Amino acid sequence: MPQRGLPADEVMAQLMHMKRDDQDWRGGRVFSLVYSAGDEVHELLQSALSLFSAENGLNVLAFPSIGTMQHDIICNTATLLGADDPASGGAVEGYLTSGGTESLLQAVKTARDVGRQRGVPRPRVVAGQSAHAAFTKAADYFDVDLVRVPVEDDFTTSAAALEAACTDDTIMVVGSAPTYPQGVVDPIADIAALAERRGILCHVDACMGGFLLPFLSELGRFDQPFDFRLPGVTSMSADVHKYGYASKGVSVILYWTHELARHQLFVTEAAQASSATPQLID
Repeated sequence: MPQRGLPADEVMAQLMHMKRDDQDWRGGRVFSLVYSAGDEVHELLQSALSLFSAENGLNVLAFPSIGTMQHDIICNTATLLGADDPASGGAVEGYLTSGGTESLLQAVKTARDVGRQRGVPRPRVVAGQSAHAAFTKAADYFDVDLVRVPVEDDFTTSAAALEAACTDDTIMVVGSAPTYPQGVVDPIADIAALAERRGILCHVDACMGGFLLPFLSELGRFDQPFDFRLPGVTSMSADVHKYGYASKGVSVILYWTHELARHQLFVTEAAQASSATPQLID
């Protein structure tokens, strides 16, 4: 640590010097790392971030504005993904996370807890080889068996391959809309039907497509069902910091029912010096 701090202009000069070898994301050469909606939106993001840079999102009672924004983001995302359609059941709810990886971690953690509630000591999740690497991380974190099946020639994951890998310990199957490596959409209707038939969970990883596929559908460029309007889809993830064009990192994890969403929460009674108060930790 230096004995004396630097003037603000020197700090900024050092930071600018550090950026000299960074990629020029405005040039469009950093796909999957930066999603730019143009300078006007980027400047708005900078102003908004500056306005809320000191607020702490852990306490929305102290900062109700953050709670309002969280609620709006979750509700808007749920609407995009079919939650307002009568076919969804009308009970979709969810949470904000720090990114797609955390959303997938939470989906697997929730599946693990549902599995344990059903008497499965080490639940099993079945996904395609093309499913995001975060599923492997989640399985390692939460003591879950992850089985990956080969993809088809078109890089999609077939429901038949997933079902062949299912056992009595399988608690969840995974579909991607689209996959991160190849950008193809798995046959979600077939995968969801498999999950409904077996009485297990089905997570749709729409981290890439959650803010893209609904608009392609409106334009008539995409006609494959993939969201909560499908019976059997029990959870979905969508990254707001991708084609939602928010700053990193913010993602949404959604669950089909309140009962399922409750499994994501961690509850503890933390002993304090003055009292023991129940705490909900998302």
